[in-house]
Amino acid sequence: MGMIEISPSILAADFGRLADEIAVVERAGADSIHLDVMDGHFVPNISFGPPVIRSVRNVTTLPLWAHLMIDNPESYIETFAAAGADGIIVHLEVQADASDLCAAIHSLGVKAGIAINPDTGVTGLQETLRRFDRILVMTVYPGFGGQAFMPGPLETIGTVVSWSGMPPVEVDGGVDLKTAPRIIRAGARILVAGSAIFRAPDPAGALKTLRTVAEQALD
Repeated sequence: MGMIEISPSILAADFGRLADEIAVVERAGADSIHLDVMDGHFVPNISFGPPVIRSVRNVTTLPLWAHLMIDNPESYIETFAAAGADGIIVHLEVQADASDLCAAIHSLGVKAGIAINPDTGVTGLQETLRRFDRILVMTVYPGFGGQAFMPGPLETIGTVVSWSGMPPVEVDGGVDLKTAPRIIRAGARILVAGSAIFRAPDPAGALKTLRTVAEQALD
């Protein structure tokens, strides 16, 4: 695993060929698979739940990160862990206490991530964020795939990486060949990409090119 990690989001994949789509990105060097779980309440869309994650677990050995864009995640983390998620990402904006959610996820032997919406501030949250294994900064408002990249959260990335002892920063939303260099220069090291990979004519080539462009931004 290199300095840059690429996590393809299956929200943009062809669900009629999901196993094949995942096999393509796994062979192309994907570092993990990103699973966007939406409930139609926390975000205005519905995607999929544990049965799909269980199916994905059966066709890949890559780490699976379940991004829970749902209300009351504390009621479901055990179910998602049992379905095969290696990491569970919850949103800072939910009503439950973030530190309690982190502890609950870790108690299941699963890694914990915290997601931050574009308009959510991080001032004073250093100690809370340090508890997690990764910080997911959203560069779109969650709920729909294929949205345009929002540059404002780049400042959030810079703030987080300037603090000592922080976990790696991941970015989700409008990640492509144009935006990836800006994201990497801001300090993030994990890129979630859906449309830029799965909707490209050559998904494997798209993933490899995205990694190359991102790594060049490290120079």
